[in-house]
Amino acid sequence: MASFTIMGPYTIPFEVRPGGRFLLCDKFWKHHPTVAMRKGCYVFAMRNRGLTPIYVGQATISFKQETFNVANINKYMSGFLDYGRGTPLMYFVVHDVSTGPTNKKQITEVENFLIQAGVARNPDLQNAKGTQTPQWSIKGVIRSSVGKPTTSAKQFRSLFDIN
Repeated sequence: MASFTIMGPYTIPFEVRPGGRFLLCDKFWKHHPTVAMRKGCYVFAMRNRGLTPIYVGQATISFKQETFNVANINKYMSGFLDYGRGTPLMYFVVHDVSTGPTNKKQITEVENFLIQAGVARNPDLQNAKGTQTPQWSIKGVIRSSVGKPTTSAKQFRSLFDIN
């Protein structure tokens, strides 16, 4: 079984310019070299009266090579500009170092899980793939906001560790 570790949150530097706030992604790796060559998933988020995921991605080559590519920076900026205030953050879900090749299949599974959890928290998640909300719910357990959960539903949530 592949194992993953959370690293972060790391603040992404930004500056205020006449046209608005601007992310300084090129300065990020100078302050966080230990995570640069690692692999796994990453989450760009905003801290503004709580935490909100903006984009979820995966890196199977290295975080440094994949996290701040041009396409991703455009997605980050789009989400960042929706906030007049707040701090941009990056979390890394790091594939633990082991002998043998990187388990790309399990990195993809983690990314899919994080996208689904991200959409549940932020319907405006910048991801294009995997953001379709399932068209089912279990009353009192998942994707259900009708009434107070029954005792059975609470126990069922506990059984599967669903918060």
